[in-house]
Amino acid sequence: MSSLRRIYLVRGLVALVWSGAFALLHTPLTGLVVALLVIYPLIDVVATLLDVRAGTPGRTLQVFNTVLSGLAAVGLGVAAAAGGVGPVLFVFGLWAIVSGLAQLVVALRRRSPELGRQWPLLIAGTLSVIAGGSYIPVALGDSPSLVALIMYTAAGGTFFVVQAGILAWKSRRAKVSLDR
Repeated sequence: MSSLRRIYLVRGLVALVWSGAFALLHTPLTGLVVALLVIYPLIDVVATLLDVRAGTPGRTLQVFNTVLSGLAAVGLGVAAAAGGVGPVLFVFGLWAIVSGLAQLVVALRRRSPELGRQWPLLIAGTLSVIAGGSYIPVALGDSPSLVALIMYTAAGGTFFVVQAGILAWKSRRAKVSLDR
């Protein structure tokens, strides 16, 4: 499970860096901001493909999530070009809901003690669904803003780093038990 630990750690750290960059640049909706928005779901694509390759439980749903995140990247680019902040937030919200549900199911399938019970990822999936649902009315409102995406991505990154830490702790604990 060291490969899964590495995937979670790198995925989380990249999300945290992305969140910091987005916090600095999120307004106005420039080409660079649109590029960042398109890149975020692509981070998910890469990490999920590596996860699938590692052969961990939940692979079918992971493949679905890869396709979904690829479509989200395209959708975010189209929404930015065609309509601006409101449509971008709407697309991001839809993606957050569906990918959060997928993350919940995968985490439930991985609740073994060896995989750290997956509490951080269960929480992250649940919060993704809730956050995504909250973005839809804001996107349709009079003054939509992308500022909420900063906290969303920072929280998601943090949960992945915490899950990587739990896996590292479990691994060390298992090694100590074997050495005795």
